Amino acid sequence: MIHCKPRTNTYLALVLVLLILVSGLIYILNHFATQRTFGLAFYLIASVILTLVILLLLIKMMAAFKFISAGKEKIITSLPLRGKTISYDLNQVMVWDEEKMISNKREFKQLTIAFDDNTSFTISNHEHVNYDDFVQYLQKKVPKKKVSALKKIKNEQQKKP
Repeated sequence: MIHCKPRTNTYLALVLVLLILVSGLIYILNHFATQRTFGLAFYLIASVILTLVILLLLIKMMAAFKFISAGKEKIITSLPLRGKTISYDLNQVMVWDEEKMISNKREFKQLTIAFDDNTSFTISNHEHVNYDDFVQYLQKKVPKKKVSALKKIKNEQQKKP
């Protein structure tokens, strides 16, 4: 069975950035409460921006915290923060697609799987382990469900007026 789970290094880096942002917010609020050397507008703007960035980072971390397993003709998706685990048979896969981009001389891959109950699942090679094994499993078991490059080009051409 192939298990794709979030990379520990990614979450450690995000938690470190989150701690830095929270300590910055605490410092700004403490500075306002004790010294007030800057204007009120600075404290308001800085605390709002830091709070928004912290919230967006937390939401991103929670949304990316998902697991997917494949094997024995099944795909099992798990969202622990929602308490959801759903098992799909391979015949319930409507379509799957892998997008590849090169950025900063590194290849970024993202896999999207759509199931027949109108749900989809997305994982990437930078955020999840065993990504390549999972793609090989899909290519081996459900190659006809992959969106081909020709279909993508045709759909894009049809969308343009």
